[in-house]
Amino acid sequence: MDRETRVFAESHFRGLRGRLPSKRLHRGLGQQEALGDTQWEARLRLPASELWYSSAEGLFTLPVYFSSDWLNEYWDTLDVDDYRFIYMGPAGTWSPFHADIFRSFSWSVNICGRKKWFFFPPGQEEALRDCHGGLPYDVTAPEFLDSHLHPVLEVTQEAGEMVFVPSGWHHQVHNLEDTISINHNWVNGCNLANMWHFLQQELCAVQQEVSEWRDTMPDWHHHCQVIMKSCSGINFEEFYQFLKVIAERRLLLVKKIGPGELQCSEDFGLGLQHTIFDISRIAEVLASVVVNPDFQRVDTSRFLPQPEDLLQQLQEALATTEPL
Repeated sequence: MDRETRVFAESHFRGLRGRLPSKRLHRGLGQQEALGDTQWEARLRLPASELWYSSAEGLFTLPVYFSSDWLNEYWDTLDVDDYRFIYMGPAGTWSPFHADIFRSFSWSVNICGRKKWFFFPPGQEEALRDCHGGLPYDVTAPEFLDSHLHPVLEVTQEAGEMVFVPSGWHHQVHNLEDTISINHNWVNGCNLANMWHFLQQELCAVQQEVSEWRDTMPDWHHHCQVIMKSCSGINFEEFYQFLKVIAERRLLLVKKIGPGELQCSEDFGLGLQHTIFDISRIAEVLASVVVNPDFQRVDTSRFLPQPEDLLQQLQEALATTEPL
């Protein structure tokens, strides 16, 4: 990000307080003193789409490396809040130790200010669990400072710099200065299997928590899905809808390809090989979904197409394009 862009963006976002259509920013700013804790930043998390559609249209171009974004592609079709955010936080605020939603990828660009990130690769967080299996709230606490027992990757992010968070990496972030950043979470064919694995773990955790009512509660499996959606933001039914929307859009692109054409559509910016890759990854995960015992308990009678039929369409498309 060059200096002119950074100066414009910083002044633009600093002036948003009086012009945002949402009242959430005003409530967050008003709560800063009342909260008196380190979590004020989270109170100012705003869907980036509110800003893009209201007063920041065209403020930035999505980096091509991060443009394959199934998560927000799907949520945009629902016309609901997505996973593109603006974070604003004063110096000293921080987010607790966590891994990103659905085990998605994420990227974060500082418009102004500085952040310090504490990263733990997948699996290393297990050494941080307490006797009850819980993860710490703050990995900078004294008991976690031994770098030999708890090796951590520390990154300082300056204004104008971007940080990429790989799927499944637990992390904690501190604002070293007053900071404004743009953040996206996204899923695509490269981490779709991670998302599906995570959702199975989430359902298993819910089932364990309510296992004592398994034999006495009618529709126990359905209630587990309801609880899962409440806790995790998605359940198996919506995961299938997510797969279906992306799959149907990719199948449509393949059908538009003429003889000898390599570019599918400028609308999505996807080439033929990329589209085939997407279809293959959806087919791999969907094949696992349809044989999952818990998914088989989901009422799919109103699903169009049926999961097995969609899987067949994907497999047929792959067979047709295989020589390419």
